[in-house]
Amino acid sequence: MNEDAQLPQWDLTNVYPGLESAEFERATQELADQVIALESYLSENEIDPSSAASDHAYEDLARKVAGFLTRISAAQELAGTIQAYLTGFIATDSFNEKAKKTLSLLEPLFVRLNQVELVKFMGWAGKIGPQIEAILDADPIITSHSFYLTDLVEQSVYMMSPAEEELAAELFLSGATAWNKLQGNITSQLTWEVEMEDGEVKRLPMTSVINLRGNPSEVMRRRGYEAEMAAWKSVEVPLAAAMNGVKGSQSTIFKRRGREDAVHKSLDQSKIDRETLEAMLAAMKASFPSFRKYFKAKAKRLGKQSLPWWDLFAPMGKSRRTFEYPQAQQFVLENFARFSEELADFAETAFKNNWIDAGPRPGKRAGAFCMRIPAVKESRVMLNFEGNLDWVFTLAHELGHGFHNHCLFQAGRTALQTRNPMTLAETASIMCETIVTNAAIEMAESSEEELAILETALLGDSQVVVDIYSRYLFETEVFNRRKKAELSAEEFNEIMDWAQAETFGDGLDAEYRHKYIWTWKPHYYRPGLAFYNYPYAFGLLFGTGLYTIYQERGAAFVDEYKDLLSSTGMGQAAELAARFGIDLRSQSFWEGSLKLIGERVERYVNL
Repeated sequence: MNEDAQLPQWDLTNVYPGLESAEFERATQELADQVIALESYLSENEIDPSSAASDHAYEDLARKVAGFLTRISAAQELAGTIQAYLTGFIATDSFNEKAKKTLSLLEPLFVRLNQVELVKFMGWAGKIGPQIEAILDADPIITSHSFYLTDLVEQSVYMMSPAEEELAAELFLSGATAWNKLQGNITSQLTWEVEMEDGEVKRLPMTSVINLRGNPSEVMRRRGYEAEMAAWKSVEVPLAAAMNGVKGSQSTIFKRRGREDAVHKSLDQSKIDRETLEAMLAAMKASFPSFRKYFKAKAKRLGKQSLPWWDLFAPMGKSRRTFEYPQAQQFVLENFARFSEELADFAETAFKNNWIDAGPRPGKRAGAFCMRIPAVKESRVMLNFEGNLDWVFTLAHELGHGFHNHCLFQAGRTALQTRNPMTLAETASIMCETIVTNAAIEMAESSEEELAILETALLGDSQVVVDIYSRYLFETEVFNRRKKAELSAEEFNEIMDWAQAETFGDGLDAEYRHKYIWTWKPHYYRPGLAFYNYPYAFGLLFGTGLYTIYQERGAAFVDEYKDLLSSTGMGQAAELAARFGIDLRSQSFWEGSLKLIGERVERYVNL
């Protein structure tokens, strides 16, 4: 990629003109007013778990619940917009003190809003659960939120007392949330010197250092790996403290709320049961020999017995295709159109209206994500685009998240109906990535080009199946040990090394794994969300299964698929999957998706 090319940065001015604009100030004041009004509404209508009446008149209860749903939906939409707006500055420029300070000032307000919903209303609804169920058909807004209300009643079982819940929410700001911010600031602001092949020494942001893993030169890949090891070691102590802080807080809360174990809440958040998770994990584990076959074939092509970490991401084969950012955009648009003109139109809108922040730079977080901006019914996509095929697939993946949001907005879903479980949140992204991946494979003009494309696809698949499983093992072990005592940085390193040995096996060189992955993966540090790892695997394998159905049904599949995307916040995953004849509790379903990946491995080995 041409380093001098100016990659686009996202435009947030149609949300609010600026952080100091009158429009943004009015929005924050409006949110404060809405929270105060909600608190008054609860008080006036005696919606309080400590004084829940044993019986309510049918009409009166329906009025109270419908009124609450209308008010909380509006407040959550505004809060989501403000949070996304601030994230737009902080995620791409952690040096922006104004944005960080503004977020800090608003966080107590967000906490109060969540307390209204997830402490007072949920506690009250839990106390009168049978009566809530009796009014689900009493009013259109109640009926359309029946899944939300039913789920809220079920989750109320895992609540502490109202006073304890309020205290926990407030302490999270100075506890887990503060540790999360520390991790984000350290990893986004850290830079390290790397010697280039021409002998010039450059100080690079860690996003660029990490991206060296895909450099065509083994010299640069290894230097990038060595720079990572040194850089992360230099900050391992504060990052270990951050990990201990987040996991310690989560462990305490899980125990006090009566959760079975650390993974329990994530299952409820993911809208799946333990049987589904175990079926998927068993299928994933059974696929490891196939992935190790791929790793060894790659090592052999590089003249090695097994892969050191810096070669895991090495490009293979040769392609005449260039992927400067405009070419990546065009490739995505052309192949999205083969699936659906609406999907292509959505992506073109994102490109034309500067919804994408594409390139790496100091202060910008690593990786990629898509965020929803409810008030303007738009999305924004963050990338760290480096010009290789992997980033083209990532562009398609994140636009898939955006298209998912588009379907939710089109269906007129409220803020409470758009809370996609982590598992189903990956459905559209995997579908879009698969569309582009398969198109790239089909268009290969030589065995060397096919090899290059298969390499990119299999690397992505292995990251989502093998590496994700290692992260699941890592987090499980961290939770088990953290319940007893704090862990040192060295202990985190040992656990990560063990987890990678269990999953990558002899496919990776035991001398050169990546024990510091835990330092920069932000998922581990999210205060209210543990185990944001296996949902990626769910998304890949569920999305792959849906893609096979699309291949069978063709264009007739698209409308049904869009309806699924618009409903992902309104049902259990198993119920939504059943629309397509999929049994998520059957290991054979997951094995079927993995079999398709296994066929790619065989083709890769035989090229």
